[in-house]
Amino acid sequence: MAALRITEIFHSLQGEANTVGLPTVFIRLTGCPLRCVYCDTAYAFTGGKKMTIADILGEVEQYACRYVTVTGGEPLAQAACHELLNHLADKGHHVSLETSGALDVSGVDGRIIKVMDLKTPSSGELDKNLYSNIAHLTAQDQVKFVIGNDADYEWSKAILTQYDLPQHCQILFSPIAEQQNPTELAEKILRDRLPVRFQIQLHKLLWQDAQGK
Repeated sequence: MAALRITEIFHSLQGEANTVGLPTVFIRLTGCPLRCVYCDTAYAFTGGKKMTIADILGEVEQYACRYVTVTGGEPLAQAACHELLNHLADKGHHVSLETSGALDVSGVDGRIIKVMDLKTPSSGELDKNLYSNIAHLTAQDQVKFVIGNDADYEWSKAILTQYDLPQHCQILFSPIAEQQNPTELAEKILRDRLPVRFQIQLHKLLWQDAQGK
């Protein structure tokens, strides 16, 4: 089996997406080609340790947990990520992939739930969005918009319409902590009757950090 560079593997509650609140094993891969202004996992850009996929699977199994999330950094920046995802699915796990939307997702196994960002203007990485990925999303997948201000919100609304996103997948609107008032965002969603799921990062409410542990 191949090897990957891993920042951490930990057991926590899922803080985002449509499995929020469920016990989940997180595998955080090292490295990311993006530098979003609001990034809360910059510690995963470098370092980490090399682990074989067999060793990663062995550590995951210790938690006896059905749900597994492969995250980063940007997991797809490591080619062997695909092999890891396939092995996790083969073992019967409910596997989600958290990806920036800047790298091609067409090769991701159909059993894997893709939770894909589309970078909003305030991220500083708007030009990295790979819109061709939308064609590879299915009803089980999710697109996340991280919203920091009115401009982000209006841009996200426009993208929903332009790409008819609600017909492709589930949509998540998430406020940037300490930047976008969550109540105001919730009220805008209700006012505009958007077909989206509002989410607040549960792990930050429970543990006041990015990791949820």
